[in-house]
Amino acid sequence: MEISRLVFLTFFYMNQKLFAPPKYKETFLKTFISLRNRNYRLFTIGQTISNTGNWLTKIALTLLVLKITESGLSVGIVSALQYGPILFLSLWAGSIADKFDKRRLLIWTQSLEMVQSVGLAVLAFMPHPPLFGLYALAFVGGIVLSLDNPLRLSFLSEMVPKHDIPNAVVLYSTNVNLSRILGPAIAGLLIITVGFGWCFTFDAISYIAVLICLMMMRPSELYRKSEITKTKGRVGEGIKYIFSMPLLAINFGMLAFIGTIAYNFTTTFPLFVTRGLHGTIGNFTLLYSVFSVGAVISALVVARRGLVKMNHIIFGATMLGISMLMLALSPSVLVAIPIIFLVGASSILYMTATTTMIQVESKQEMHGRLMALQGIFLTGSGAVGGPLSGWLADAMGARMPIILGGAVCLLAAIFSYLASKRF
Repeated sequence: MEISRLVFLTFFYMNQKLFAPPKYKETFLKTFISLRNRNYRLFTIGQTISNTGNWLTKIALTLLVLKITESGLSVGIVSALQYGPILFLSLWAGSIADKFDKRRLLIWTQSLEMVQSVGLAVLAFMPHPPLFGLYALAFVGGIVLSLDNPLRLSFLSEMVPKHDIPNAVVLYSTNVNLSRILGPAIAGLLIITVGFGWCFTFDAISYIAVLICLMMMRPSELYRKSEITKTKGRVGEGIKYIFSMPLLAINFGMLAFIGTIAYNFTTTFPLFVTRGLHGTIGNFTLLYSVFSVGAVISALVVARRGLVKMNHIIFGATMLGISMLMLALSPSVLVAIPIIFLVGASSILYMTATTTMIQVESKQEMHGRLMALQGIFLTGSGAVGGPLSGWLADAMGARMPIILGGAVCLLAAIFSYLASKRF
């Protein structure tokens, strides 16, 4: 019996026999239904390990730059270098994702990301890591991410049948956020005990798992078109398609503002904890893990209930805005713990509902380009939002970027509610 199926059946058996009364069996099956697909199980196993290492590197790189420079703007620059290439390359990458074999391309991108992590490890083991070198490798990673991100997201719809796509998207989001619990916690432990270099080393090793899982997939069991229409691969088609569907246009409009101003957590949170709450690296990794716990629980609720409509997106943005404002007013680390849990839960409700709605409401041949556009608005906008948040933290205090982000979420929710009532 192949390993991925053994893992799934073991988890299913434990839930049925040990934890879940009979009346909850149907709930469990509905929540994890997409794992019945072999290729998706392999993808999930590999990504769980790799994403943990990836988040470990994101946190370690941010904290290493903060340690070297003690500058919020420098932390924002790292964010800009990591996500800036998405602004310029993602549309092109999304077009490639719609034309070529996604699985093979993912093997290449994941391999390049492993090489980047090895480079970061080499620099981090130096007595005085060169800031320029860290910036350069962050930029290289951003270039690879600009191709890898739309590939991974659009590949979800090829690993499962159409009726399993919403569940697969949400479970992948759960996977990412589960990794955000483990990654920062492991990063904090390694930084305190053995140093930054081992964080990047662990990440490099973790890519072996995802490469093995990608190679073990069965191309014959993928749900994709036998022929790709190259005339529909143009980047501009994705933008035209969005404007032809009003709800998608509203959705992407929200992403532009929320992604740029509010979704800069890897920049704003370490500055907020160390300066606003006067906490330590350990406090930061604890709060970030609690943030991710809230995200995982929220994602599982979304998976169970299928919250993928426009009103769920608006509700998620509203709750994100309220919880961010509450977090900005927190007087201590202890008070911030339950509030940051709410921030994590509402952020993932907003993000997963947004991603799922895009994939469900659009044509499959447009998924690569639309996921690339989502990456631009949600992640790539960090090229602007990251330095802006860092500068605001330096100039007006570490709480100000979170206050501004919360206010923007509420304004975007109000605008989208009024606009969606017209359709």
